[in-house]
Amino acid sequence: MFWQQMRGRIVMETGWSVGKLLDISSGYWKGCVVQAAVRLDLFSCLGDTDSTADEVACNAGTDPRATSLLLDALAALKLIDKVGGRYCNSEFSKTFLVRESPSYQGHIIKHHHHIMDGWVQLDKAVTTGKKVARRSYGEQAERESFLLGMFNLASNLAPKIAEKFPLKDRKHLLDLGGGPGTYAIQFCLKNPGLKAVIFDRPTTEPFARKTVDRYQLGERIRFVGGDFTVDPLGDDSYDAVWMSHILHSNTLEQCEKFIIKAAQLLDPGGLLMVHDFFLNAEKDGPEFPALFALNMLVGTDGGRSYSSAEVTSLLHRCGFSQVKQHRIDVPNESSVITAIKK
Repeated sequence: MFWQQMRGRIVMETGWSVGKLLDISSGYWKGCVVQAAVRLDLFSCLGDTDSTADEVACNAGTDPRATSLLLDALAALKLIDKVGGRYCNSEFSKTFLVRESPSYQGHIIKHHHHIMDGWVQLDKAVTTGKKVARRSYGEQAERESFLLGMFNLASNLAPKIAEKFPLKDRKHLLDLGGGPGTYAIQFCLKNPGLKAVIFDRPTTEPFARKTVDRYQLGERIRFVGGDFTVDPLGDDSYDAVWMSHILHSNTLEQCEKFIIKAAQLLDPGGLLMVHDFFLNAEKDGPEFPALFALNMLVGTDGGRSYSSAEVTSLLHRCGFSQVKQHRIDVPNESSVITAIKK
């Protein structure tokens, strides 16, 4: 009786239970189910029709028995519906998991699959303090899933960002490390007088041009190829710079160099906007930035999540004033720190 009461008190005080602990420990099962279905393109195979497991297997080129097991698991997760032995997509899956849908999220799910091998070796990374070697799925496939995955995520967030940070009085924006240009696009759509430059690696250019052309902004948004960690950023001047999810991949010393580079291109009074997963002062929350720091541990040389206090101090050292953090209502708990060049 005593130990039962003790266990009950521990559960009430901590919010933890053995069931919750085991759910988290086995949580990768659900992730693997979703990732496998996306990699096999099962949701697209179903499309708007209802099919048997054998029919899906025939279309996907998979084993019928194994396919039925995966489809049943997807039905248990409520991602597809099963009626009378036939399967069909839920409305959610039609919207977000069918490849032809404009809201398709499969690219970021494939990226999660590509980085899973690193997370499996987290204990090794913590032991050595270094990133781990991951299996390769091919450079082109990994680059595509990452860039288009970032586009997936940013497409939902960028319109909110552009609304929250109006640039109607700004004329020239630098989207540093802008990838497919999602933020540059949304800032330009929101501010008709704005022009922008996307600066990123040359291998990113085809993806950026494709997304820019989709919004018919080719005359207002240019792409400049280069590695901002080592290459000069050009001679243009800007009155606004956007840096999204750049800091966490680098050491604090490297971050300072990037911010100094950006500051040199900014006009006096220019606006710097830094978007990232910022930790609190104790660095023990919020939850997603704390977990994301480990994602950087297994995958980068010295990257991590930074506290808003660290970044604020860094901006002051680099000659900025009016530094302010802005919360954004998004699931991954990212936020934006703005600053003005003195």
